[in-house]
Amino acid sequence: MSNRIFSRADILLPKGNLEKWSVVACDQHTSEPEYWAKVEEIVGNAPSTLRMMIPEHLYKSGRLRELVEGVRRTTREYAESDLLECFPDSYVYVERTLKNGKTRRGIVGKLDLESYSGEAVSTVPVRATEGRVNSKMPVRISQRRGSPLECPHVMLLVDDPSHIVIEPLTGKKDGMRKLYDFKLMEDGGHIAGWRVTGEAAEAVDRAIDALSDRCSFEARYGVGSDCPVMLFAAGDGNHSLATAKYCWEEIKKKLPENEREDHPARYALVELVNIMDSALDFYPIHRVVTGVEPEKVKAALAEFFPGTHAGFGEGHTIYCAVGGKTEPITIPASAATLAIGAVSQFLDAELADLGGEVDFVHGDDVAIKLSENPLTISFLFSAVDKGSFFKSIVLEGVLPKKTFSMGEARDKRYYLECRKIER
Repeated sequence: MSNRIFSRADILLPKGNLEKWSVVACDQHTSEPEYWAKVEEIVGNAPSTLRMMIPEHLYKSGRLRELVEGVRRTTREYAESDLLECFPDSYVYVERTLKNGKTRRGIVGKLDLESYSGEAVSTVPVRATEGRVNSKMPVRISQRRGSPLECPHVMLLVDDPSHIVIEPLTGKKDGMRKLYDFKLMEDGGHIAGWRVTGEAAEAVDRAIDALSDRCSFEARYGVGSDCPVMLFAAGDGNHSLATAKYCWEEIKKKLPENEREDHPARYALVELVNIMDSALDFYPIHRVVTGVEPEKVKAALAEFFPGTHAGFGEGHTIYCAVGGKTEPITIPASAATLAIGAVSQFLDAELADLGGEVDFVHGDDVAIKLSENPLTISFLFSAVDKGSFFKSIVLEGVLPKKTFSMGEARDKRYYLECRKIER
């Protein structure tokens, strides 16, 4: 058993209809039950990852206990049948063609959960990117606890501006076995995957070792030797990865020391994606504050971060919308590495005194339209700077919840590969 942070896995894939098997992550289309009704119609009685998870829009269902029991029962049936074929000691190189025609590349492998923490401030090599919504955790835990299989939607990010880890596999496809190649349902685009073993897999390992080198880390982020190395960050799937960690900690307590290193639940299957991949789009999530006097909010912001001023200047420039009209405001760069982090700090600290409520919205037009309502101010942000993303987490810990979105709902990871997490 490898003790690497990210390593090859015994990957399971179904032998049947992959178009019905593969469905989008459970935390998408939460306000669109009609989407999931359509998925139900498409899947019918075919084996599907739809039966291995509960879409989040059902988390408050009165049938939740029944749904959880159904997931556990079906997952065990799949594990004990001949439905799944095993590809041992492998990575999977993935090419996901998105709706816009761009191709996002990734590598599926397993992550050592001993190297991961979802805490706000952490010193381990693999860290969360955003704060958790704790209400999601009990349902996720109830599904994974006691399950024989995992089927992930986690997208783990690596900061690889030189493109040495994933992208070289593009030119090696002819020498690798193609495992799947099909159209994803409901405008999900297209996905293809190749098995990575032998020298190609070893090249991946060497490239990751190069990125984890302390001197390389210090040079990338301008930090000193006392700053713990961060190698990966959880992009999408923060809650699922935190769930895997929670369940592993439960299991670990019951194991003797000599059985902990190679227990399958110590690891979680993830897809590693380069944050610098040109097909990976980051979208900001704007803040709309209601029940406040906009001028008081702007004055409080200037007091909270001295040097904040209307107009453009040195620092972070954001836009405020009041009455449907926008104006630029500049916050000193020293306030935070990212503008959205600075405003989140301000709102977390001052919103109670200002007497308002904050909502999180996608799209400039939506945030501006909402600002037309009385006693409302919207804060609009530019897309998260990929070059500053990792450095922000290294220096300041996890970003505030609802900081960014990685692509549109249809571009999120679809469940596909599985892995055993029981002995």
